[in-house]
Amino acid sequence: MKGRTIVLDHIGEIEAAAYLVDGKLDDILIDDLDAPRPGAIYRGICDRPIKGQGGMMLRLPEGETAFLRHGKGLSPGQPLLVQVTGHADGGKAVPVTDRVLFKSRYAIVTPGKPGLNISRQITDEDTRDALLAIAHQVFDSTHGLILRSSCEGADADEIADDIEAMLTMADTVLADAEGTTPEALTEGDGPHTVAWREWTGRADVVTEAGSFAHLGILDQFAAIGDELVPLGEGYMYVEPTRALVAVDVNTGNDTSPAAALKANIAAARALPRSLRLRGLAGQITVDFVSMSKAHRKQVEQSLRAAFKADPIETSLVGWTPMGLFELQRKRERPPFPKALLKDI
Repeated sequence: MKGRTIVLDHIGEIEAAAYLVDGKLDDILIDDLDAPRPGAIYRGICDRPIKGQGGMMLRLPEGETAFLRHGKGLSPGQPLLVQVTGHADGGKAVPVTDRVLFKSRYAIVTPGKPGLNISRQITDEDTRDALLAIAHQVFDSTHGLILRSSCEGADADEIADDIEAMLTMADTVLADAEGTTPEALTEGDGPHTVAWREWTGRADVVTEAGSFAHLGILDQFAAIGDELVPLGEGYMYVEPTRALVAVDVNTGNDTSPAAALKANIAAARALPRSLRLRGLAGQITVDFVSMSKAHRKQVEQSLRAAFKADPIETSLVGWTPMGLFELQRKRERPPFPKALLKDI
């Protein structure tokens, strides 16, 4: 299978979406039924400040707890609109922000940030002017609006409908901000909706039931559950622990400097995909094969290039005195549910 393909299907009863590049699994989204979805909006109730961090704990519905990093000026008992920003590890508070956004395939409505903006990826001036005209026809609000890169080449009526739908949703949710009890105001988007929003426009879409099995995607899931990642030029182990994700790179029998460099560069290029598919984040420590300082620069360049194309925010911290490389990755997704493998 050549080209890029999006497959929308289910694993058992769980909604999932897969992104293939030339038939190889490059990304996957799996619904987490046990946690709030990223993007979900709540009326939270401020509970208690976190001294020394400037944050605030909030109460959510059904006994859930949220953590707002910047809680200056907030008081316990105060209602606040918050949006889930990522995945919370078991037992920890749900990460949220008070900068609520309303995203669709073509538009983003930004309450509190007025102005009309168009994605910088759209460079054709005629296209930008046409999009501005569409927006001015249907968007009359104190909110801000961002037209996304997916608007380029899209149907004008579909863009207008998207803008109006997001504006209506924003006004409805903001009108329900006040209250004395926590409440879920939107549930967030599932994998299929996120895939349509973030992936379409650059791939064919397959929606037939059973496509995961028919296209061999279920077979590729087994590799996600394996800590060993073959590189062609060596191999690496990607092992999550309670404190961090440890990555160990090896060359095999050839221990020459050239083999070490090839294995390390291959690992650097493969690491974003390996972390993405496994849903791993937080503190990541990579033990590359021993190499010279000159070769370190080449490997670091490969890392930066590889993560530049990755959709999940990752900071490359750098080399430790022991020669390890450290990264910090935002927790946007739950870890791949290995328990699903037994049902495949």
